[in-house]
Amino acid sequence: MDLRFTSYSADETIGLGQKIGSQLKGGEVIALVGPLGSGKTHLIKGIVKGLEAEGTANEVTSPTFVLVNEYTGRLDVFHIDAYRLDSIAQFEQIGFDDYCYPGSVVLIEWADKIESAIVGINYIKIELSHLNPTSRDIRITSAPGYIRL
Repeated sequence: MDLRFTSYSADETIGLGQKIGSQLKGGEVIALVGPLGSGKTHLIKGIVKGLEAEGTANEVTSPTFVLVNEYTGRLDVFHIDAYRLDSIAQFEQIGFDDYCYPGSVVLIEWADKIESAIVGINYIKIELSHLNPTSRDIRITSAPGYIRL
């Protein structure tokens, strides 16, 4: 199922993420794509909050240098940032397969850099783009039927 949402603020983007996170069941891989400043990290903050990882939503940052941040809530959350990865081999070396199990959610920022490595799995793709300085277009493709906006 494909979904579309227009966010008019960072708070709305976080709120959308929270709604998505509250509906996740585990085993999902979410690939986030969009230019710098499009709201990927804000959306992830909301997803983490929706997964009831208490006390972490304000601490969620892009793991640009450490590559993977882990949060524990209703499900285990693995937040991967592919921005600095130079190859699919580097992505595989961080242990992506180990993060994918029924009790986890894997969130990948800059997923367009490694998309060929996940093409064989069923993943949710979220594309964010700038409409203007404060508004974002958020398109979700391949969303499972239990995700409602």
